[in-house]
This record gives sequence, structure tokens and C-alpha cells, in this order.
Amino acid sequence: MTDTAQPFDIPVYVVVPPRVLLLDVAGPIEVLRKANLEQKTVRFSATYIGPSATVGSSIGLAVTGVAALPERLPDQALVVIAGSADAPMENNRPWDEEERAAQAAIVAWLKRAIRPGVRLASICSGALLAAEAGMLDGRECTTHHGCMEDLARLAPTARIRDNRLYVEDGERLTSAGITAGIDLMLHIVAEAAGHACALAVARYLVVYLRRGGSDPQLSPWLEGRNHIHPAIHRAQDAVAADPSRDWSVASLARLSGASPRNLSRLFNEHTGMSVTDFVNRMRVALAREMLAGSRLDMEAVAMRTGFGSARQLRRAWNRLHDSPPSAARTKPAVGS
Repeated sequence: MTDTAQPFDIPVYVVVPPRVLLLDVAGPIEVLRKANLEQKTVRFSATYIGPSATVGSSIGLAVTGVAALPERLPDQALVVIAGSADAPMENNRPWDEEERAAQAAIVAWLKRAIRPGVRLASICSGALLAAEAGMLDGRECTTHHGCMEDLARLAPTARIRDNRLYVEDGERLTSAGITAGIDLMLHIVAEAAGHACALAVARYLVVYLRRGGSDPQLSPWLEGRNHIHPAIHRAQDAVAADPSRDWSVASLARLSGASPRNLSRLFNEHTGMSVTDFVNRMRVALAREMLAGSRLDMEAVAMRTGFGSARQLRRAWNRLHDSPPSAARTKPAVGS
């Protein structure tokens, strides 16, 4: 990109509902702020919109300067709906008529404003407003675990996915909420500005970058990590730290605090692969790095990555890659 080239602008409209959960706004938009600083190809612009110019937040801090809901959104816009807190700090009173009217105004605006070419992303209970507006009908979606029943009631034809950080179905993106909104926005940044930018933002925010189950993975090391089950993460972290170790289902079950049978079931349910498949993927990923960064022969690479032989390595490799292991070799520079 030349110095005179203009970045591609992605207008982001953040819907601020009454009793807004402040982290649902600050977390995802902080991702965009840092993404703007990391690269010059894409620029995210944020406009905060809602039915009220001033809104009380979950922690008692007022959010002011909220713009009116626009009559029309530009093409390629991204609308982000933040969630609300039922019991803001020092305010446990029931929802009043003004707050409910503001929610209704948001729902009515979504019905008018969202059209093909405009993406809609909900954070936490923001999915409920999207559902009430009919935006999630027939779609795969998720929300905070405490809002699942309400989501099913408001969007009875939706295919609701639990235990997911976020779900993408065409131009509809939904997240489990609160910190999962950061995961969702990192995914959006990776698509728009590249994986390197998303990784740099994740490092800055000191968060672990995970991707969606059906999306192209950033790297094999992140496959099967789009879940929030602690027992599986404990097992996955152990394998990723030392793929070459003799990992059996029984040994990983002891580490994770689950029985071998339950761990196998959980792996298949939440990662879409077996324990053995995951271990082999990590070993193949390590082998790929060794092949690219060393001149070790295939037998040596196989032994150092936990495979019993080069034949076993090739068999596991061929299940994941179209090209042979030799294609991963980094060619030496001319004259070296």
C-alpha cells in the first residue's frame, strides 16, 4: 500500500440499549481501536447510536453523546448490539416504561434498517433484541448462557448453539457475551485486516485468540478451541505444551478431572474431533514446524513429534494435508 492510498472504511454502528453492559461496548470497540493502529489497509469507524442521548450503564457510569438511530445505514456497515444488565450497580429497580420504550424503539429500528449488505453482530443479551426484531429467524446463533431460554422463546425457529463463544451465520453474528464479544470482534478483524493484525491486537489485550468451529483456523494450534469447557481446555493445553509426549485418553482424563469415557464424549461434542485426532493434529503441526525450520530427516522428525515412525507421521499427515510432508521443507537460499 502506498502512502497516498486510502484505507477501506468499515462503518461500525454500536447500538447502546438502556442499562448497557459497559464491557459489551468497551471490549469489542477497543479491539477495533487497536486494529486501526496496527495496520493501514482497513479503518474501523465507530458511531454510538440509540434512542436516548444519555444511557445508564451496568456499573452506574452514564454513557452520553449517543447519536440518534439513523434512518439509513451505509453499505458494508456493521451494526453491533450491546447487551443490558438486569441489575445495574446500585439500581435493582424493575425496568420502567421509558426503558422498555427504548428497547422497543431499537427493535423497530432493526426491522427497518437491517438489509442485505449490512452485517449484524450481537453481544450477550443483545441477541434478544435481534431475535425480537426477527433477525435470527432460521439462523444459527448463540447468546449468554443465562439468556438461552429467552432466546429460544423470541426466536423459535433459530438453531441455537450453547457452549459457543460466538456463531456466524451469513450476515448474522452472535456471541456468548461479555468477554466473548472480544473473541467475536477479533474474528471480524482477522477477516477484514488479516490474521497478523488480529494476533497483534490479541497480544495487546492479553487475551487468548480463538476462532469459530466452522471458520478457517488461524493455525492448527487453535483448532477445536471454540468452546468454554474447562476440562477440555486443560487437556488441550497439556497436549499443546508437549505434543510428543505419550498422551493416552486415560492420562489426559486424569489431568482434566474427567473420566476417560466422559472426556472422549466431551471432545467429540465440543471440538468435533476425538482425543486421538486432536493429539495427532498437534503432532503434525509440530512436525510441520520442524520440517520447515530444520534439516532433520523424516524419521528424526517423527520420533521427536511423538510418532513411532516416519510411516505413522506420513499417515497422520495425509489425513490433514493434500501435499506430502516434504512440501513443508523450507528451500535453502541460492548459494547457501
